Amino acid sequence: MPYTAEISRAHPGCLIFLIDQSSSMDDPIGTAPGEGGGSAASDTPATPPRKADVVADALNRLLFELSVRCAKEEGVRDYFHIAVIGYGHTVLPALSGGLAGRELVPLSEIVEHPARFDARTRKVPDGAGGLVERTVEVPVWVEPVASGGTPMCQAVGAASKLVQGWVDAHPEGFPPIVLNLTDGESTDGNPAEAATRLRYHVTADGEALMFNLHISTNRATPVAFPGPGDELPDKYAQLLYAMSSELPPGMRAYATEQGTDVADGAHGFVFNADLSAVVQFLDIGTRAADIR
Repeated sequence: MPYTAEISRAHPGCLIFLIDQSSSMDDPIGTAPGEGGGSAASDTPATPPRKADVVADALNRLLFELSVRCAKEEGVRDYFHIAVIGYGHTVLPALSGGLAGRELVPLSEIVEHPARFDARTRKVPDGAGGLVERTVEVPVWVEPVASGGTPMCQAVGAASKLVQGWVDAHPEGFPPIVLNLTDGESTDGNPAEAATRLRYHVTADGEALMFNLHISTNRATPVAFPGPGDELPDKYAQLLYAMSSELPPGMRAYATEQGTDVADGAHGFVFNADLSAVVQFLDIGTRAADIR
């Protein structure tokens, strides 16, 4: 059965994140480009966070949670090698700080080299059954950026080169997973062909996986992990759906455990995602085979 190869230090997994950093990512999540939000001086609700901030926060959170999932007594084990590619004004690796310019980086090195720490207020258990606010320091590896167009074809091509190198070096392992987070249409052509070429790269355990998430540009209900018979709202949603791989059985099972109804044949695709859908997409999309 495909997509069942174990992930271990001897046979690590590969995660590649493509992050839309175009100028429209400066808009608040849940609004169309240029629509904006309310101001503090008005009676309208406070402006929601920028799309760029939501994506960077969700990805930084995921990297931290991956480090926890892969932590053992001796430290964080290199069960995954990770690349983050930003695409907007340029297409370049998007890890910052001491990892700037690096492509595929072992997870333990990512944990050892955060760019900085942010102070955040979190609710934590107070020991008496309640919650209390505490200030905690959270690591930051990816900074929010919003500039330029949306060269998605170039970004998928860059990911494809990394995927090819990985499958050549790990022909028996779990196939690489590419997760693309975007809020707009490609400005350098139709990315469907590039996505098809990416999925042509295979290991003995199956073809490379590509999942796509469209970040909310309005307040409509998100479409999450649709199947072949599900209706999609427009041609752009149909394009991203066609670019997306089917969710392997293990990911579908995990989604069901988390309370998400995912049918057989569902694709790794979310359209018009809000904040919670971004977090859910990253969580489900990185649940590869069992870690050993």
